Amino acid sequence: MAGPGATRTDDAAPSPAARLFFKPCEFIGSAPRAAALPKAELPEIAFVGRSNVGKSSLLNALVNRRGLARVSRTPGRTQAVNLFRLGDALMLADLPGYGFARVAKAQQDAWGRVAVDYLRNRATLRRVLVLIDARRGVGERDQVAMALCDDAAIPFQVVLTKCDQLKKTELEGVIAAVRDAASAHATGLDEVAATSVRTGAGLAALRDSLGKLAATPALR
Repeated sequence: MAGPGATRTDDAAPSPAARLFFKPCEFIGSAPRAAALPKAELPEIAFVGRSNVGKSSLLNALVNRRGLARVSRTPGRTQAVNLFRLGDALMLADLPGYGFARVAKAQQDAWGRVAVDYLRNRATLRRVLVLIDARRGVGERDQVAMALCDDAAIPFQVVLTKCDQLKKTELEGVIAAVRDAASAHATGLDEVAATSVRTGAGLAALRDSLGKLAATPALR
C-alpha cells in the first residue's frame, strides 16, 4: 500500500480479466434517471461517492483514457448518470456525487432519487463501487449509499481514493475501519480497494476484480 512519493504499481502485464480495461471505451449517454438511459444489455458497474472524491478520475485511470469522463474542479457538477461502454463486455456508470455542502439541498435530495431509481431498476447492474476519500473515512452519506445497495440487493465494494496522501500505518487503520463499516451491511464485500490515481496503486488489482464481472450471470 503506497504512501507519499510511491512509484507506480500497475506496470506489470495485466491479467486476462484486467485486459478488458485496455480495450476501447466510449461514452454512450447521460440521463437524469435510469429509465432514460440506453437499454441495459451488458453487465454494469456503478461508481458512487461524495462530490470530489475522484469518481471520474478513477474511471479514466482504469480505462487509460485521461479525458473520457469529465473531471470537474467544482464539486457537485455531475447531476446525471453517465454511461460508458468498455469493449463489448462491460458498462461503467458514473453517478452524481453526493454530500457537498455548497450544493443546494434540493440537488442533494435529488441524488437520492436518482440513485434509488438507478439501483432498483438497472437489471444488469453487477456491483456498486462506493468511493471514499482515504483522508476522510466513512461519512454519513456513504452509509446511506451502502444502505441503498442493501435495499436494492446489489453487492458493493468500498474503493479508497487518494491513498498516496496517507502514511502506511494511517492507511491500514482506514482500511480496517471501512471494512468494518461495509461488513455491517448485507451486501458489503470484504475486499477494500486502496487506490491512487497519481501513483497507480491498486488499479491493477481493481481491474482484475471488475473484469471478472463481465461474464457473470444476471443477479435478478
